[in-house]
Formats: sequence, structure tokens, C-alpha cells
Amino acid sequence: MLLLILAVGSFLGYKLFTPAVHNKDNAYFYIKDGDDVASVKETLVYQQFIGGSGFDLAARLLKFKKARSGRYKLKDGMSMYQLIKLLRSGEQSPVKVVITKERTKEAFAGKFGKRFDVSFDSLAMIRFISSNDSLKDYGVDSNTVMAVIMPYTFEVNWNSTPEKVFKQFYASFKKFWTPERKTKADSLHLTPLQVITLASIVEEETLKKADKYNIASTYLNRIRIGMKLQADPTVKFALKDFTIKRVTGTHLKKDSPYNTYMYAGLPPGPICTPSIETIEAVLDAPETEYLYFVASSKFDGSSVFTTNFDDHLKHARLYQQELTRRMDSARKAKENK
Repeated sequence: MLLLILAVGSFLGYKLFTPAVHNKDNAYFYIKDGDDVASVKETLVYQQFIGGSGFDLAARLLKFKKARSGRYKLKDGMSMYQLIKLLRSGEQSPVKVVITKERTKEAFAGKFGKRFDVSFDSLAMIRFISSNDSLKDYGVDSNTVMAVIMPYTFEVNWNSTPEKVFKQFYASFKKFWTPERKTKADSLHLTPLQVITLASIVEEETLKKADKYNIASTYLNRIRIGMKLQADPTVKFALKDFTIKRVTGTHLKKDSPYNTYMYAGLPPGPICTPSIETIEAVLDAPETEYLYFVASSKFDGSSVFTTNFDDHLKHARLYQQELTRRMDSARKAKENK
């Protein structure tokens, strides 16, 4: 009897605790909604994660009766006991979604393409963030929705839904807007959504951190006196053409609420997802008398700020002349090749 017990114990130990999973490529294993334990085993064997021996025994002993959908990281060499315990727990490996500067809802939704379950793709996300009925509980609409998308790295479950993911984004948005930041926004006579909308314009205007504060101040001054923002990036957004290097009179004829040459005040929503740095630049914008700015003719990425239109025109001509010279030079160089 003792020998029999030892033999059975050794057999069970061998089946349960010896290396059983093969995954040298560090691939993920996916369980879809509707999969049962039998189909999970079949897929594991078909994809050559396991040989099949010992799975049923381990599943019975660990009472693995219901498969939980998700994305699982199976370590090479893990035992059948570890495998079944992992799958039974439902502790899946999340997908990392990195939010940088997204200009359109379509580009943002594209991050949810083939990386998630078939029930959650870019089309499902764009439908959700374009539906005012879906967004009304979050205090945003299809125009302002991108203001909620903060530039963070999010961990999202593979089998999640657009609504669940958006709740994660909204939670981060609410956490960002501390009482101190809300007080700063109030002092500017702007809502948090309006601050982010203005920050999105500043984001598109410059990469220079130092200039962001003065650009924000310039636009705040224009808003204060009722002057149109006349921001080139909003025209590019209205045209959905972000390759435009020089905004001309033809571009300015685009009838869109995002065309700030045509319509006064802020556009209906952000034209990109701005960085935290840029949002802070708006909240901490200095008090100046600037009403105009233009890119420096040095082409070093900096801007020249002025308080009157005559000085602005001087610097604008210098920039346009240098831009034309550079474009002509580039064209001639291309023709001579």
C-alpha cells in the first residue's frame, strides 16, 4: 500500500509539477468569450504550448471548470499546475496603450485595431467616442471627448470594451484636475476642457517649452479682448491636412467652427491631445501684453512676440522671405539631381 501511494504520488507530482509549457518565443495565449475548458485545451495543443498530457488531470484536481477570456502570458517551462492555476484565476496580461499626441479621433481609435479582442476594435472605439449618448455621463461630447484622453501609458485588458477603457481615461482625467489646477483654470475664466483645448493649439504651435508660456499668454490676451485667435493649426485641423507648411488665403476660406480666422473664441474642442507640459504652460501663463507672435526667421523653432501689428508684420515678412528662400533652394536642389 505504501509503495502504491508513493507511486501514485510520484505520478501526480510528475504530471502536475514538471515543466509542461513550451513558449520560447514569449507568445501570448488568448481565450475568447465563449471558449470552454475543452476548447482551451484544444487550442493550447494546436498552438503547441503543451503536449496535452496532464491537462485534464490538473483541471479536475484544481476544479478548472470555466474558462475566463483574456490575454495570458505563459512562461516557458511552467508546470501544468501553474498553467491551470493561471487560467483559472483569470489574471491576464494587459495591453499597454501609450497616448502621445493624437490629432484625430480616428488616429486615436486606430490604437485599438488588431491588438484587442475581435469585439473591441478601432471601429467599436470610434463609435463610442463619436456618440453623444455614450459620452453624456462624462460631461463631454463628440467634440470635447479628446480632452479626456490624457498623455499617459494605460494598461488595458485585451477583452475590455470601449466603455470600460474610456472609464480608465476619465479616471485619469479627473485625477489630473486637482483643486489647485481647477483654481488656476478659474482664474483664467476657463473650464478644464477649455484649458485643454487651448493647450492643444499651443502644442501644435511650438516644441519650445519656454515659448509655450508666452504663446498661451498671447492667446489668453486675444480671448480677453474679443480678438479672433487666428491660429494656423486650427485651420489645418479643419482641413484635416497636417502637411500644410504655409496657411494661405485659400485655406482660410474653409467654413468650419475650427477655423479660428473665421470664428471668434476657442474651437469646439481640442485639435490634438496636448502634453502635460503644455497644459501646465496654459495654467501658468505669465501676464503679458503680447497679441502677436510669429516663427523666428532663424528657423530655430523659436517664436518672436510683439504687442502691435506693425512689429508683427516686420517679423512675419522676414519669416516668409526666409521660408520662400528655403523652399526655392530645396526645389532647385531637387531639380539638379
